[in-house]
Amino acid sequence: MANHISSLKRARQTETKTAVNRANKSKLRGTLRTLREALTSGDAATATEQYRVTVSLLDKGVQKGTLHKNTANRYKSRLNARLKAVGTAAPAKATKAKAMPGAKKAVVKKTAKA
Repeated sequence: MANHISSLKRARQTETKTAVNRANKSKLRGTLRTLREALTSGDAATATEQYRVTVSLLDKGVQKGTLHKNTANRYKSRLNARLKAVGTAAPAKATKAKAMPGAKKAVVKKTAKA
């Protein structure tokens, strides 16, 4: 246990900061869960709205020091990719585009450096 006044104050500050960080992380985990549920259900409108809320909370977590910047960016990138997949999944199933039978892929030749 702390004996000095300054260390007692530090202990109190740590308790309050821990409570705030815990609440922020809990709120973030809840929004991530609802976003993932919306993505798995395939509801693009709900998922888009929930994505906005989740990204906002991720950015706030970075500002407050709860999350590392790269961690938040990784979450946003992966969630955005899943959101795009849900958004484009419905139209892609409706119309399938076939490749042209005589089409060839472009070939890129590398030149040797002398």
